[in-house]
Amino acid sequence: MARKYSKKASKKVEKTMRERKKGTLRSGRSGKKVTSRKQAIAIGLSEARRSGAKVPKKKTGRKSSSKKKGSSRKQSSKKK
Repeated sequence: MARKYSKKASKKVEKTMRERKKGTLRSGRSGKKVTSRKQAIAIGLSEARRSGAKVPKKKTGRKSSSKKKGSSRKQSSKKK
């Protein structure tokens, strides 16, 4: 079975995780310090993608949250 992520991608993520731990990792847009582990991984993968490493495509869109599983409102009974 083929690898999903290349070695280059994992090295980029490793690098960004080290930067986050040191406190030097900053986000691209706002320039604020990144403290979230998930955000650091996302930044690493995005950098790897830009440099041409083998990384699966980003998942776009979300499942519709308008459909609810069952009724969440309780039926009020009328008293006589």
